[in-house]
Amino acid sequence: MQWCRMEDTIEFFAGVLDIRSPWAVSNVLRDGEGCRITVEIVFERSSGGDLGGHIHGYVDREWRHLDTCQYQTFLRARVPRIRRPDGTTTEVEVPWAERFSRVTKMMEARVIETLQMASNHSAAAKHLGMSRGQLDRIMERAVSRGLARREKSDIPHIGLDEKAMRRGHRYVSVMTDIDKGVVVDLVEGRTMEAADELWGCLTPGQRCSVEAVAMDMWPAYMASAWTWAPNADVVHDRFHVASHLGKAVDTVRKREHKKLMGTGDDSLKGTKYRWLRRWDDLRSAPVDFRTIYRSALETAKTWSYKEAFDCFWDYVSESWARKFFEGWYRSVIRTGIEPMKRVARMLKKHLPGLLAYTRHRITNATAEGLNSKIQTIRNNARGLPKFETFRIRVLFHCGGLDLRPAASHTN
Repeated sequence: MQWCRMEDTIEFFAGVLDIRSPWAVSNVLRDGEGCRITVEIVFERSSGGDLGGHIHGYVDREWRHLDTCQYQTFLRARVPRIRRPDGTTTEVEVPWAERFSRVTKMMEARVIETLQMASNHSAAAKHLGMSRGQLDRIMERAVSRGLARREKSDIPHIGLDEKAMRRGHRYVSVMTDIDKGVVVDLVEGRTMEAADELWGCLTPGQRCSVEAVAMDMWPAYMASAWTWAPNADVVHDRFHVASHLGKAVDTVRKREHKKLMGTGDDSLKGTKYRWLRRWDDLRSAPVDFRTIYRSALETAKTWSYKEAFDCFWDYVSESWARKFFEGWYRSVIRTGIEPMKRVARMLKKHLPGLLAYTRHRITNATAEGLNSKIQTIRNNARGLPKFETFRIRVLFHCGGLDLRPAASHTN
């Protein structure tokens, strides 16, 4: 190891680090073999001013800083402990790092920037030469800062949705600000209690400002919304409705395919994903699929009813939308196709939430990029033992938060 005691070296680091009284750079240690620079900083007691008590000892602390050329750089200081008149003790806050952090504010800002750009958590840790645990702690502090800084502005359109966190029916409930395309918060579970906890994250003024809530037909979410935002309209998400209709088509296809195969007819074989096509795609569909669609198969009939319902979402008049639904419902009930009839009865039961779409053109898929990010985070978060870690990562990447460390004279 080589000690660099030259005044110009000390002045250089004091200048670039912007170390000011009562702190001063005392030494710079360069470890050539370990590619490490350690900048030692001392607290000048004579210029400390009013500390709110008397110095009751010192604690040795070290912080990781931005690299200097190819050298990892660390700041080291003996931080005074102050005993207050009431008998409690506390450490003097250093200007280059936040309390309880072991990286400087500059380094923390660089870590946040890298995490936002990195493909996954492990890649960021490898690039920065830090452990995943260190990055988790930095992300947690950043999210805490962001939530504390978040403006309590009105949120006219709320989204409530469930996401599968992992296998084994582990779900989380997610509340989103649809207009801004950001996650407000998320909690574990998809019960009414979970939804109530999400509504509790909003101020009374924000809850009063909610005009509509987009959600699926999950009773727990509906009951919670009626309790916490009684003046808001519940709008059932059109993509969840499409999912129910698509499952009805697939149920009919499976049943009919099994029946046809018993007679040696394999016309439905290998067509599972073709029935996911929309009406608009028929021009580019294979000839054999168009032939199947024109047939008298129940699968084709069920698919046509699924596609016909898509016109419901084009109506802007509630009365005309109601008339369309009543006609569609009567036609489905007369078909005798039980899977589609079950879906039709379910939709009729929740018709007010469907008709609310004519007044509020909102869905939970408005922010496609947001849903994609959450899915990516979920895929990259396999093996995470705690929900809180997943929550921190979602809010870090999708919360629209101001994550930067507090400004100081060192940055």
